[in-house]
Amino acid sequence: MPLMEIITARGLTKDYNSLRAVDRIDFEILEGECFGFLGPNGAGKTTVMRMLYCFIPPTNGEIKIFGMDVTKFPSAIKSRIGVMPQDDNLDLELTVLENLITYARYFDIPRAQSIKIASGLIKYAGLTEKTHTDIKNLSGGMKRALLLARALINSPELLILDEPTTGLDPHSRHSVWEKLHALKSDNTTLILTTHYMEEAEKLCDRVAIMDSGRVITVDSPQHLMEVYRGNLEYVYLKLAGRRLGE
Repeated sequence: MPLMEIITARGLTKDYNSLRAVDRIDFEILEGECFGFLGPNGAGKTTVMRMLYCFIPPTNGEIKIFGMDVTKFPSAIKSRIGVMPQDDNLDLELTVLENLITYARYFDIPRAQSIKIASGLIKYAGLTEKTHTDIKNLSGGMKRALLLARALINSPELLILDEPTTGLDPHSRHSVWEKLHALKSDNTTLILTTHYMEEAEKLCDRVAIMDSGRVITVDSPQHLMEVYRGNLEYVYLKLAGRRLGE
């Protein structure tokens, strides 16, 4: 039985005045897969992600998530997705537990239930000893772990991760990878952007390589590496034509 398309995008375009950040791209994302967007800074990856989680509307084109248009049914879509943003937007004046309980209110989760869910997610994130610690006293790795936990507060069917391991040490990065593998095993659909080619190789079923707002190719990392006879970083540099991080 063919897998269901969780997301379809057709002619997706985003303009900021005279700047075209995303230029008429098409893609589909299937239920239960991990789909990655790769590209240099300014390629349009984060703009695509923001349109996917209904933060900004497309200028032209169409995105449907769970069969619903993002411009017509944003609330219904948001209730079924989780978002781990690139930037740390945790409330610095609240504790780890308070951050999760406060975020649960956006999904109308009753307080007693949210405390139970939050406690489980804190344990999942490896932050039990930091439950009542203010966010400003956490390390960068702990904050990233908490952002992932927060994204799971509503048990999402679709998880959107914008550079989930940026700035993490190798041990913390591998810990996040293990958690994402486990989520995928539970049939959660994952979308991520990353600058780490090893991350894309290990996690992604398919990747879209972007440059200058356009999608150059969509394929599995394994097939791309076979075709171009090199690792994914080599393929990426060959197709995008830029150095990582520029």
